[in-house]
Amino acid sequence: MTPRRPVFPSRHRRGAALLTALIIVALVATLGAGMMWQQWRAVQVEAAERSRTESRWLLVGALDFTRLILREDAKNGGPDHFGEPWATPLMESRLSSFLAADKQNTDDGPEAFLSGVVTDMQSRYNLRNLVDANGQVSTDDVQILARLFDFIGVAPALASTLAVSIQQSVLASSIGPAGGSGGGPPQGAGLPQLSSNPPLMPETIAQLTWLGVDRYTVDKLKPFVILLPQSTPINLNTARKEVIAAVIPGLDLAGAERLVQVRQNKPLQDAQDAVTILNLRTPISPDRAGVSSNYFELRGRIRLEDRVVDQRYLVERRLLDIITLQQERSAGLESSAAPTPQR
Repeated sequence: MTPRRPVFPSRHRRGAALLTALIIVALVATLGAGMMWQQWRAVQVEAAERSRTESRWLLVGALDFTRLILREDAKNGGPDHFGEPWATPLMESRLSSFLAADKQNTDDGPEAFLSGVVTDMQSRYNLRNLVDANGQVSTDDVQILARLFDFIGVAPALASTLAVSIQQSVLASSIGPAGGSGGGPPQGAGLPQLSSNPPLMPETIAQLTWLGVDRYTVDKLKPFVILLPQSTPINLNTARKEVIAAVIPGLDLAGAERLVQVRQNKPLQDAQDAVTILNLRTPISPDRAGVSSNYFELRGRIRLEDRVVDQRYLVERRLLDIITLQQERSAGLESSAAPTPQR
């Protein structure tokens, strides 16, 4: 009888080894791809953070330069108007055009664009005027605001409602935690009763929604009103015709438009110039209108491809000092419009 040849499982072993090798290769490839992706992501995050940091510092530098312009303007004195250097907007420009003297400047990276604008905040009616230094609602200012609302298509009745809400906010902010004075209007007889749940004092026009104003109305108000820390007159050299007509009693939009046309050729040197141009019978109160400004808004934007960084400052000019009252910064993809000049 012929003996059988033994059967060795060499083929099975070779198949198992090949399968094991393929699994190992797949695992190594997966781990390698994961590590490459993590490295790429880290590089992208670092690049984005570096871009934001550089953009932020560029904006800070540009806005600080604008502060110097406002300080120099204060040194020169005279009225504030659209013919001064601070009022010239920086339209969107290549950043490389400002760095042409830098021999190390290269075009290897994406091009950055810088834009900015300064807005006179006293070109707008200050809602803080609605409450006087004694914490009382100013009926004259309520009438001014009602006229302004009528000119811009907002219900005039909102002026009284807004005045009461701002009064409540001012009174609430003047009372400390223990009921003591917080530095605001004096507390005592003659003041209105403070509600049990007074609204917070808004700092921006967008925050008027805290007082029950709808967003549509807020958007209509933004070009015409402002909230500043203290009462201010409007600047007749920079205010819109609707604001001028509202502040000067008996003046209509046609008369305000005539004043705007005249100031384009020759800025007003004082409020008396407006009295002469408009042939007014009574002088303009310096508490209502003048030709100088102390509050300005500085806006700057850096655009890098489709990414933008916006910076906003609200500043007060006190003699030669420029004090920052508010600042905001936002970053994201390009969606909103670039800063536009005030006219």
